[in-house]
Amino acid sequence: MLSQDKSLAKIDTEELLLKEDITNTVSREREESMAGKERLMLIRQTVQTAKKMSVGELSRMCRVTEETIRRDLDKLEAEGTVTRVHGGAIWNEGAQKEGIHFYRRLNRHLREKQEIARKTAELLEGKSTVIADSSTTVAEALKIIPDTQEITIVTNSTEVFRELQQSSFNIISTGGEFNKKALSLQGQLAKTNIGKYNVDLALISCKGLSIEKGVLDSNESEAEIKKAMLLQAQEVALLADYSKFNQSAFVQLIELEKVNYLITDRKPDDEWVEYCREKSIQLIY
Repeated sequence: MLSQDKSLAKIDTEELLLKEDITNTVSREREESMAGKERLMLIRQTVQTAKKMSVGELSRMCRVTEETIRRDLDKLEAEGTVTRVHGGAIWNEGAQKEGIHFYRRLNRHLREKQEIARKTAELLEGKSTVIADSSTTVAEALKIIPDTQEITIVTNSTEVFRELQQSSFNIISTGGEFNKKALSLQGQLAKTNIGKYNVDLALISCKGLSIEKGVLDSNESEAEIKKAMLLQAQEVALLADYSKFNQSAFVQLIELEKVNYLITDRKPDDEWVEYCREKSIQLIY
């Protein structure tokens, strides 16, 4: 009987040791997995900051073998964060823009937007105060204002802050709630702050243009901000590429006859040319 008890005790001890070994193994695997995730994050951040890093540098920084770093870089390249080059990796500048609606919109009709931007820059000569919406077309126009020009820009676009951070312009933020896909500031705070400024010119874009329905937009929150901007401007410049003409959208921004300048990339059809002439809208194409 005693012998049987010892055998059972031995079996129980072996089972306990086996369970402990399994638990320790799982725990080590979890720690290694977590360490791997943390290392990937560190490598990602380091390459983004430095723009380019060698395998050797990353190996010394992370205290792992170069082979481990190569596997990590393969994973980061697969997710689109970095691009592998001989001996290391470089940061993929497009990675931070993926999934952001603003940049997808920017790439649509980009050549046309750049053509509009050049024409708008000429219009801005002599203007000292401008209020600008967060549209991609307006952002393109603001980017090419000569840095020598003395101008104050009030805007709800966070992309404009990034693009013009090295410029000499006086840039004022509307404040408000951050829309991370549109890269814009919205809400009541933005509307209230806009009311503090009186400007020479409002620069806005739209989703659609209709002779019957006016200037139209698809986002109601953004449309409210644009309407507030229009109230503070002596003149209104509407920037719209050819694809916006004769298109409808959800919200009316403004009646067409209240627009002073309509800037586009090509001559619209005769109906639009005649309408602009009748309503004293300066059509620039």
